Amino acid sequence: MALAPQPIASSLEPLPITSQKHDPAWKHCQMFKNGDRVQLKCLYCGKVFKGGGIHRIKEHLAGQKGNASTCLRVSPDVRLLMQQSLDGVVVKKKKKQKIAEEITSISPLPTSEMDTFGNQCDVNSGLQLLAVPETLEPDSSLLVTREEGKTNRGTDRRKRGRVKRADKSAIPDAVAINSIALDSKRGNNQVHMAIARFLYDAGVPLEAVNSVYFQQMINAIASGGPGVAAPSYQDLRGWILKNSVEEVKNDIDQYMGTWARTGCSVLVDQWNTHNGRILINILAHCPEGIMFLRSVDVSDIMNSADALYELLKEVVEEVGVRNVLQVITNGEEQYLVAGKRLSDTFPTLYWAPCASRCLDLMLEDFGKLEWINATLEQAKSIARFVYNHNVVLNMMRRYTFGNDIVAPGMTRFATNFMTLKRMVDLKQNLQDMITSQEWMDCPCSKKPGGLEMLDLISNHSFWSSCILIVHLTDPLLRVFRIVGNEKRPAMGYVYAGIYRAKETIKKQLVKKEDYIVYWNIIDNRWEQQWHVPLHAAGFYLNPKFFYSIEGDIHNEIVSGMLDCIERLVPDTIIQDKIMKELNTYKNSIGDFGRKMAIRARDTLLPAEWWSTYGGSCPNLARLAIRVLSQPCSSIVNKRNQIPFEQMHDSRNCLEHQRLIDLVFVQYNLRLMQIVQMNREHDPRDPISFDSSNVVDDWVSGKEACLQDYGTSDWMALDPPSGNTMLLGPSNDEAEDLGAGFDDDEIFNRVKDVEEDNIEDNVVSQ
Repeated sequence: MALAPQPIASSLEPLPITSQKHDPAWKHCQMFKNGDRVQLKCLYCGKVFKGGGIHRIKEHLAGQKGNASTCLRVSPDVRLLMQQSLDGVVVKKKKKQKIAEEITSISPLPTSEMDTFGNQCDVNSGLQLLAVPETLEPDSSLLVTREEGKTNRGTDRRKRGRVKRADKSAIPDAVAINSIALDSKRGNNQVHMAIARFLYDAGVPLEAVNSVYFQQMINAIASGGPGVAAPSYQDLRGWILKNSVEEVKNDIDQYMGTWARTGCSVLVDQWNTHNGRILINILAHCPEGIMFLRSVDVSDIMNSADALYELLKEVVEEVGVRNVLQVITNGEEQYLVAGKRLSDTFPTLYWAPCASRCLDLMLEDFGKLEWINATLEQAKSIARFVYNHNVVLNMMRRYTFGNDIVAPGMTRFATNFMTLKRMVDLKQNLQDMITSQEWMDCPCSKKPGGLEMLDLISNHSFWSSCILIVHLTDPLLRVFRIVGNEKRPAMGYVYAGIYRAKETIKKQLVKKEDYIVYWNIIDNRWEQQWHVPLHAAGFYLNPKFFYSIEGDIHNEIVSGMLDCIERLVPDTIIQDKIMKELNTYKNSIGDFGRKMAIRARDTLLPAEWWSTYGGSCPNLARLAIRVLSQPCSSIVNKRNQIPFEQMHDSRNCLEHQRLIDLVFVQYNLRLMQIVQMNREHDPRDPISFDSSNVVDDWVSGKEACLQDYGTSDWMALDPPSGNTMLLGPSNDEAEDLGAGFDDDEIFNRVKDVEEDNIEDNVVSQ
């Protein structure tokens, strides 16, 4: 059972978590000051720790029994990271103890040597000049304090001599240890410089260090010892690539082994290259992960629905018709025609348009509204000025405790509204900055851009518009994050997410003539999605939502569920069994009615809930698991720096096949990281070129700014800290959807309501 977040007393003062705090647990907690004491709060369950420091938080997150209770809401990948970190601490402590024991066991120097050494330097003053080695425990007997020195001088000469001999015997070793520590740090810097020189020379994107395989490579090289030989160019494109292909295929075979139980979705990810070529990457998605199948150049067949149909048909047959529940593509006309023909050819699967693309178009339409566009442009002018002047950027990051006001999203339109929300969250911090003496003394504040920034941040009307826009668009951003979540299949949540977005807008604006404008935008873009029965069935089979509805379930949802039964289960005998088992599910009979099952409706993933409690309805449970295991989006942004174009350009048959294998390995290794990696990497820097495709409108300065070196010295910048203290913990969007779906106007959609009104008017005439 999940722990309820503990409220933080209003008297607690938030403290920034600085970049000097390197322990990985700092990224999963918040720090507050309560009088003279510092308290830490878990970001996941909200538990507050009044003592024990970061180590206790780490034990809490790792689930280690003893000093701290176990966090029940932390994700498995974070729990594993904390467990590994704790294991590392134990190893380090053992090493420290071993070093200390070896030092204390060393025989003291002869008296004559000690006297000579004593004449060269005073024991106590010498020790005071030494930095305390990190390899020594704080309570080590080798350390002599100033107070101990004073006490020793007050004793008789013999006793003082004994102390000196003991101390002096330790001094050379302490110096040696300190020297070793300095050498180690110096050596580490040399390693980092060597890595950097390679990355710079080879033109490798610097974000490559975020790969889960980067540290593995470093460890493997270190384990090889001095003189380990690097692979040659021919090795990398020869036997190593061959072994890698086999390794990746073995991993993919494990994914495919789960398809019989969960089914899979074929994803068609279309994108345009810099040279104007149209490529599509074809992938298969299941709960275990995403696998890349092939890349196809469709530049010549893009306008042919027949050619696209033949391509999709070939892919479905390759994956296995019985495994595929849906094929997700763009919603363009040619895909619509090809998709419908495909579903006619294979009556046990669906064609569906990409939900992420649909939501992105909604956000684009919102941004085209005149008043919203004007507010976005004003906000962009603030961001452009901040991110093109190092003094202002450093000042802003200090006042926001290391947070950036630009929040890169998956797309440009998502970035627009995520950034606007970030600025609203940091409104008070920005206002504190522009009213500070530091801002008034800053030369940048007198520039036209600085004066405009001052006017906007001080303008109540500007902030009122920003807040209203956030209320209107944040519900759609939540759905965007749900459908883009790689670790939680979205099929059981997308229908409820759109319902909740429209409901939130209606509650915010109240009057129909006010909210109907935004509902029309949503419904016009979502029209195709409403007709995908899988979405309705996902809502129906998600116990979190199904049991929260009072009264009858809306006819459209029931109809979608029945359509899925008929289409996905061709055997009529099993169809009839499923219909009988539906009554057991509706009435919470048997295991469905257990108290554990009722509690688990909100805590388990829907497919896991059916796997655990659906034993009395095996046919319905199998269908539910397959439906609830599917995604709703075909967008997979993991293809940067992969040589797709070189592969398609190659005209030599042998090299072409080698490049096909290289792309196969590269792309699938990246996709596997989605499941394996801990996503708590360093924050994305908005001014990084790696983020430019989505944040360019917010950080690109005027040409004149590029000559203004006095405020564009990047080496004077403070790095973003990634501290999310002021923004609050990142919630699970799916869990926040809540319960209760009883507004018929939302289900019926505006278009239907308008048609009914027209018919009523015709009858009355």
